[in-house]
Amino acid sequence: MQPLCIFNVIPKVPVELESLWQIAHNYLFAWNSAIVDLFTYIDPDLWARSYGNPVWFLNHVEQSRYEELVADESYLRRLQIVLKILHEYQSAPSKYHLEGQEPGQPVVAYFSLEFAVALCLPIYSGGLGVLAGDHLKSASDLNLPLVGIGLAYRNGYFRQYMTPDGWQQERYPDYDFEQMPMRLALTPEGERAVVRLQIGERVLAAQIWECRVGRIPLYLMDSNISENPVDFRAVTARLYGGDAEMRLWQEMLLGMGGVRALEALGLRPQVIHMNEGHSAFAGLERIRSFMRNCNLSYEAAVELTSAGSVFTTHTPVPAGNDRFSPDLMYKYFSSYAQDMGLAFKVFMALGREDPYNDGEPFCMTVLALRLSRFNNGVSLLHGKVSRHMWNRIWPQYPEDDLPIGSITNGVHVPTWIGMEMGLLFDRFLGPTWREENSNPKIWKRVETIPDNEIWRAHERQRAALIDFVRLRFKNQLLAQGVRSSELQASEGILNPDALTIGFARRFATYKRANMLLMNKEELLKIVGNSDRPVQFVFAGKAHPKDNEGKQLMKEIIRTFRQPEFRDKMVFLEDYDMEVAQYMISGCDIWLNNPRRPLEACGTSGMKAMFNGVLQLSSLDGWWDEAWKPDNSLGWAIGKGEEYDDFEYQDLVELQTLYKVLGVDIIPEFYQRQNGVPRAWTARMKNALIELGPFFNSNRMVLDYMNQAYIPSFSNNLDLQKDNFRVSRELSEWRMGILTRWSNVRIGNVKSTSQKMLFVGDRIRVSADIFPAGIPLENLQVEIYAGKLNQDNNFISRDIVSMRPEGEMRDGWQSYSGEMPAGKTGRYGLSVRALPLHHLLPYRYSGLIHWANVE
Repeated sequence: MQPLCIFNVIPKVPVELESLWQIAHNYLFAWNSAIVDLFTYIDPDLWARSYGNPVWFLNHVEQSRYEELVADESYLRRLQIVLKILHEYQSAPSKYHLEGQEPGQPVVAYFSLEFAVALCLPIYSGGLGVLAGDHLKSASDLNLPLVGIGLAYRNGYFRQYMTPDGWQQERYPDYDFEQMPMRLALTPEGERAVVRLQIGERVLAAQIWECRVGRIPLYLMDSNISENPVDFRAVTARLYGGDAEMRLWQEMLLGMGGVRALEALGLRPQVIHMNEGHSAFAGLERIRSFMRNCNLSYEAAVELTSAGSVFTTHTPVPAGNDRFSPDLMYKYFSSYAQDMGLAFKVFMALGREDPYNDGEPFCMTVLALRLSRFNNGVSLLHGKVSRHMWNRIWPQYPEDDLPIGSITNGVHVPTWIGMEMGLLFDRFLGPTWREENSNPKIWKRVETIPDNEIWRAHERQRAALIDFVRLRFKNQLLAQGVRSSELQASEGILNPDALTIGFARRFATYKRANMLLMNKEELLKIVGNSDRPVQFVFAGKAHPKDNEGKQLMKEIIRTFRQPEFRDKMVFLEDYDMEVAQYMISGCDIWLNNPRRPLEACGTSGMKAMFNGVLQLSSLDGWWDEAWKPDNSLGWAIGKGEEYDDFEYQDLVELQTLYKVLGVDIIPEFYQRQNGVPRAWTARMKNALIELGPFFNSNRMVLDYMNQAYIPSFSNNLDLQKDNFRVSRELSEWRMGILTRWSNVRIGNVKSTSQKMLFVGDRIRVSADIFPAGIPLENLQVEIYAGKLNQDNNFISRDIVSMRPEGEMRDGWQSYSGEMPAGKTGRYGLSVRALPLHHLLPYRYSGLIHWANVE
């Protein structure tokens, strides 16, 4: 029998406490402990069960408790203080109002398939989502004009549990958005905001939810509405769920639907930032929108779209980039291409490394790279890896010159700092460290913290981790139905005074979670030493379809359950933001041993560093640029070598890992003076002082602002001048260059260089250029010089512009330039020509000519 009607019964919050709802609907609570304390005080046990969700919490507080709080004058005063904090935070004027910015309009729309903002908004799987959440929080703290665009997943990412034999299983909760800190978004006319998208022959509709992340609105599209058929309702059911067709639908909704969502909400950002290739269809939708609404040609719309697009790639392996078959793309994009005036083959070329290969799948990363003027990897090493991985898109360019730079990730320090370290920083770093954590002067004050103070704060965080592990591990065992004797024995696992090493991340095989287990004899020596005890805490998830990762996890869990390891090695199930918070704040060593160069960045180590946790890591991702050879900031596994033979690599690096542990780390940890490991605390403080100012998300977001957002915003406004006249002129200029470029010639290259030069000598280079009718102000001619390897390939380069010296016969032009012989070594040089336009700020048009070797 079905009910005739459905209704909810909730407590009636007294008028004196109604402002709790306003506080509960802003995710500022995710990085402001005063707000959390306000809720915890009401009912600590209920808050612990709420998964950090203040809206659910307020709806489940007993009515009698609300009546008690009304009579609690101390609580009412605390409520007013927190409300004032929220109001002052939200109303503070921004320092970043750009010239030409529309009042009340964002400059940037940040697109991401996942966001990790808080524990109670489970629309994330791992590092990509955590990075996106930290990006929004720092944008909020910096008060930047930015909005977020994503999807509202009814089942989120999977929750993990283990079978008795250690095999990962997945379950998917059904989340009630009305019980979460989010509200349905409204159009400027006050109506419910809905976007509609043509998917094949049917229409997909999605309502829009708004989450307030401090000052930043995050808009999430939700297809689970009655007007959709069942399969379309499932588009926003699970993050990374379903087959290739479902993934394509999700990415169409994120990219194309996201652009339409902005329009429905009356928002007109000039710049879009695509966080990974999932949202690359946003570029296509902007092109189509400009063509329709601004009466632009396809070529002019591409110029305008590219000028206002920023793309960040996070994936260092080709297999990690979404690719869709030509047949699937034809099914859903043949009419879309026609609507844009493109032959389907031309449309498909936008997503192909080789545009002439009709069998190549459509790659979202390639599409994003082709439609963005600013592209970047997420660490210096990852930028280099990305340029190598995508060099087929620009085959005539040297890898160092490919238009993919790098902005190294950072983490949102107020979110990830442990309570004890946060209180310590409040005392010694001053009241503004949370807002100014990219200021080197702030972190320089770490020198003033006494060794015993920083050590005791860290010990308290380790003790909190051990308590958390014991409780969580006990609950794991209860869920598995173990015997009471095993349950009782689990209460004493881990030693709160022992050296604690943490490993927590996605269980992809290249991350080598099982590396320690490759030599169990050495492992047993370490964990079995009662004089200098060492213990390990592991956590992580494998993708539901990654059976290799699941097998690694099973092997680890089976080892940890053996009697000789049981009390000293623990695997925590269902890795999430809460588990991460305890681990990165409570461990002594953060272990990270991926195969270089497959770790794009690895921000978990940064979070640990801000909590005084030292690193033991492969020189990959962020640690490749943070580590110092004297190990004053932490330790490295290897020296940055890359191997073709993985079995040999494991052997070499395993030996290094155990050597560093046995010779350096364990002895230093237990070398105490008055109970404090002085050399250890010196490393903790060194890392905070030297790495703190850089590896935070405030610095990262400001880098994006200065290097990408502001130039893209300005360039985009320039192209819109005079009713988009400049966009049209730029597209016409490019078409003119394309028709002439094949006729450009470089000849008669001469240089004064001899076989042997001395440091400081000047090298004069001349060349004859046939510009093929291209105006000289649109032609950049350059000397390209650098060190050579044994195969005569450039391993570094210096670029010097050449000057036109005058016209020669038959339209040829003479160019010359000179450069110094700066350092010793074996060098080579060449001459190249590129198109040049003042509205292409990155000196890149996709065309290049090189002088032929004669």
